[in-house]
Amino acid sequence: MLTEPKHVLDVCCGSRMMWLDKQDPRAVFADCRAETITVTDNSRGNRSGQRVLMIEPDFVMDFRALPFPDGAFKLVAFDPPHLVHAGPRSWLAAKYGRLGPDWREDLRQGFAECFRVLEAGGTLVFKWNETQVKLKEVLALTPERPLFGQVSGRNGLTHWLVFMKRAALVA
Repeated sequence: MLTEPKHVLDVCCGSRMMWLDKQDPRAVFADCRAETITVTDNSRGNRSGQRVLMIEPDFVMDFRALPFPDGAFKLVAFDPPHLVHAGPRSWLAAKYGRLGPDWREDLRQGFAECFRVLEAGGTLVFKWNETQVKLKEVLALTPERPLFGQVSGRNGLTHWLVFMKRAALVA
């Protein structure tokens, strides 16, 4: 039986909410946690006041230290936690994660690792919600510059950016 090669890495897959096919065979799904959480959620008429969130990565790993060789993937999705402040039982914290006290260094290392595991000419898709931290602050953490992007979301705070890894320069 042939298996499809894994060309895509999602380093912060969470509940895979952005994936149209949450079992896409081309992708490796990774996250720093594997858990099922019942959280408080009174939004949008949720009468039970609770919601279940399932985080089921293929591999539990830290996006700051990816266990893959250089240039292993054609595409990397990077949707790291974006909240600095969130309640201990909040739905948003469970769904998106929470940034640690050294979040700038964490994101700097995350960008470096994502670009390291990309092949030359590979694509990084980066998603950021600037509810608490402005996109400008985050982009200052990588020397790479996005090719283009799109703003989305109810309040126009979610940014989707596309980067392309440059080929190594030959002297």
